[in-house]
Amino acid sequence: MVEFSLPANSVVKTGKTYKAQGATNIRVFEVYRWNPDSGENPCIDSYEIDMDACGPMVLDAILKIKNEIDSSLSFRRSCREGVCGSCAMNINGKNTLACTKAISDYSGTIKIFPLPHMAVVKDLVADMTHFFAQYASIKPWLANDAEAPGLTERLQTEAERAKLDGLYECVLCACCSTSCPSYWWNSDKYLGPAILLQAYRWLADSRDNSDKERLEQLDDSFKVYRCHTIMNCTDTCPKGLNPAKAIAEIKKMLVRR
Repeated sequence: MVEFSLPANSVVKTGKTYKAQGATNIRVFEVYRWNPDSGENPCIDSYEIDMDACGPMVLDAILKIKNEIDSSLSFRRSCREGVCGSCAMNINGKNTLACTKAISDYSGTIKIFPLPHMAVVKDLVADMTHFFAQYASIKPWLANDAEAPGLTERLQTEAERAKLDGLYECVLCACCSTSCPSYWWNSDKYLGPAILLQAYRWLADSRDNSDKERLEQLDDSFKVYRCHTIMNCTDTCPKGLNPAKAIAEIKKMLVRR
């Protein structure tokens, strides 16, 4: 039997426990902590939160920790409405947006980690540099070299516009890509479900006439075909989108080409 051992500095240890004083309605949040400047191993800190003095969402609890208990906690957040994707993290084993997940959706202790299989900058902050470089590689903008139609927009029929539903809503939170085993092992070459859904968004747009160039750029044994239809991406998407279907549509377009 093959045995694997982790480097000593990669072992996650038990951290501090912060008690809630005088509270009766308590929920416990276990949060991954790691500071690259400390030289110490990552750890799990435990925070007791008085739910009578906390908002209903997981992000509310994280903000309460940051503002009232431990100001050193690092995480991303912005809109708090589920439209920016900033607060993507792994909550109780599933990637989601902390701002749209109610604390009441979970029972017992809530465990919060950064997005999996990405380098961690600090605490709950994942390094998104490579992810957004891949996004830039698909040229995510309308490309049409035909003469512009005068002073009017490039128009679409209702049916053409409907083809973009389920695509344009993606907020690039990376929940789907970081839940995909194929992306874990091949993220250097495989674009992953989030980027491929975005790529199909432009392939499906009737106003874009660069399908040939876009498909040539995607026609690679790794960029698309590392998808093995595991469906983790569709299962975890906090916006209810279906990246697996978008990838299947790209494969069909490549076959037809």
